[in-house]
Amino acid sequence: MKHAYVFPGQGSQAVGMGKDIYDNVPVAKEMFEKANEILGFRITDIMFSGTPEELKQTKVTQPAVFLHSVILAKALDVKPDAVAGHSLGEFSALVVAGALSFEDGLKLVSKRAMAMQKCCEQQPGGMAAVLGLDDKTVEEVCASVDGIVVGANYNCPGQLVISGADAAVDEACAKLKEAGARRALRLPVGGAFHSPLMEPARQELEAAIAEAEFMTPSCPVYQNVDAQPYTDKEAIKKNLIAQLTAPVRWTQIVEKMLEDGVTEFTEVGPGTVLQGLVSKVNREVKAESKSTLLIVVSYKLLVFKNALTTKD
Repeated sequence: MKHAYVFPGQGSQAVGMGKDIYDNVPVAKEMFEKANEILGFRITDIMFSGTPEELKQTKVTQPAVFLHSVILAKALDVKPDAVAGHSLGEFSALVVAGALSFEDGLKLVSKRAMAMQKCCEQQPGGMAAVLGLDDKTVEEVCASVDGIVVGANYNCPGQLVISGADAAVDEACAKLKEAGARRALRLPVGGAFHSPLMEPARQELEAAIAEAEFMTPSCPVYQNVDAQPYTDKEAIKKNLIAQLTAPVRWTQIVEKMLEDGVTEFTEVGPGTVLQGLVSKVNREVKAESKSTLLIVVSYKLLVFKNALTTKD
């Protein structure tokens, strides 16, 4: 039996996330305060009591989701047999697996967010969710459109997100509806993530990744670019650099994990999106999400258990 831990990306954030962990788990409070120092602003104030608009800023959202996932995993003392993350969540997965330190992971996530925000301003674009068509049909329709539009997030069978230049995405949506898509709906995002339009951000992040210290992870990391498991730190770096302009192959990651013997999936972080996607790939496999309310109970039980062990 293998237990995989998976980590969500941008879009799963909500005001108030992480506050009960901060208030009840000492190690979590220390990590949150360390993050405030590294980022140079009190991200905890925005996470715990800011407005949805403040939290939606890319420079805030990405570090906030990363922090929630990583600190949850730390306080739960997870021991994964495999890890993966959806887009931004791949950085959380790498930290939890020990391939990156908490500090370096947060710095890279912050730089990634800034680079993506700048790229969105320089290269306007968008994304759209396509429901009810197979991947091949979506890819063929995108290839028939003038301009840049590609498959960006392969979320689960029958659900694919496309990304590219605004006009090309709109044209693709119209053609996909003609091809039988149940829905082809523009998403409220400010850029063409995981498309060639992110190339300036990829180049900027490449320099930061090259400078960061990577270590051999404690378990295989299934990476977005090709859905394969990696433990070689140089290969992990190369794949992480490619991630911004490459699609997130989530369907294939879940399928590969199942093929490799994973029998249980636990999503760690805000929301339950990945739990749902895993279940849509395979309805038989056990999939759950860890919430902030569970963590406090789990942490206190862990402390109590350790205290009993120490007395013995």
